[in-house]
Amino acid sequence: MGVDPEAGTIQPPSPAVPNLSLPAHLEAILYLKGKPLSLQELASIAGVDTATAEVGLITLMADYAHRDTALEIRQDGLHYGLQLRESLAELVQNLVPVDLSTAALRTLATIALKKRILQSELVELRGSGAYDHIKELLSQNFIERRRQSEGRSYWISLSEKFHRTFTVRAEEQQPQPRRAA
Repeated sequence: MGVDPEAGTIQPPSPAVPNLSLPAHLEAILYLKGKPLSLQELASIAGVDTATAEVGLITLMADYAHRDTALEIRQDGLHYGLQLRESLAELVQNLVPVDLSTAALRTLATIALKKRILQSELVELRGSGAYDHIKELLSQNFIERRRQSEGRSYWISLSEKFHRTFTVRAEEQQPQPRRAA
């Protein structure tokens, strides 16, 4: 924060990129992160308070809503992401076909539901074939694997490529209660 000596007011910090508006700065952050971020995360990365980030984000969302563009700012719950418009889903499937086996897709769906899961837990849920699914998903960069700090297993989480390729809404990530028969 800087102080304007003539006005005696506190000025917000300069953006990391000079001559770039806050909405453009937020757009760059969302693009580079490749996954939905909370308002607090956006504000922290942009170096502004959440109220300022919210105004910038609203401006950016309004700009996208009035432009004829393939991208949109999508809000899912408390997170915001830059993604292709849903109306382009067929084009994406034709241009970026996902070449995964059905079993690997089911394993990927399990990881997406959990967001982060131990490899050992995933194998318990999906069976020993999950090791092959993990190799397949790693080779196509849909997941990331990091060694657990204590223990012998790995943490499996979704990659930025996953978030660029698939749209997962917040309500789809929550398990739905089963109805009694």
